[in-house]
Amino acid sequence: MDARASAKYLRGSAQKARLVIDMIRGKNVNQALAILRYSNKRAAIGIEKCVKSAIANANETAEKANISVDPDELWLKAAYVDRGPTKNRRRVRPAPQGRAYREQRHFCHVTVLVSSDHPGEETRTEAATPAASTKAKRGGAAAAPRARRAGSKKEAAQSSETKTAGSKPEAKSEKKASKAESKLGGALRRRKKKTEE
Repeated sequence: MDARASAKYLRGSAQKARLVIDMIRGKNVNQALAILRYSNKRAAIGIEKCVKSAIANANETAEKANISVDPDELWLKAAYVDRGPTKNRRRVRPAPQGRAYREQRHFCHVTVLVSSDHPGEETRTEAATPAASTKAKRGGAAAAPRARRAGSKKEAAQSSETKTAGSKPEAKSEKKASKAESKLGGALRRRKKKTEE
């Protein structure tokens, strides 16, 4: 069972919040809360509230579905940070010699997905049913089945053997002609075209 929580408009940039999120992704909920509690990063405070909210959401959905879920068994299935708006958050900072430095005050949005399923179970089900890509769904050349590489190499080798066995002298003469044409200059090519016409 999965539960989601999001904290929007947290102060600080998304880049700085991602440093904290990367520390807790895929961990048990208790470990994640312990890491967040003793982290020196400012973003850890808002992320900790978001994780606690996700745990509360999991308990609530479990009660509604009449399922028993142990909060200590939950783990962070996914956690990511998106950039928030910086519009109307631009400030001017005084600089030397009467100049001014523009600075942006950033916001970020944090989303946490908590699951009670074990990590190994999810990967097995995903591996059994591969998802089709968006290109395959649209159709066209991407949706067309491709030939297997091993079989196509063998077929290509057999076809090249039959071609070379039947026409070895023709292939050599074509190679010589192409080399001679590449050595010819521009004027010689023009003369050759005129004689052919």
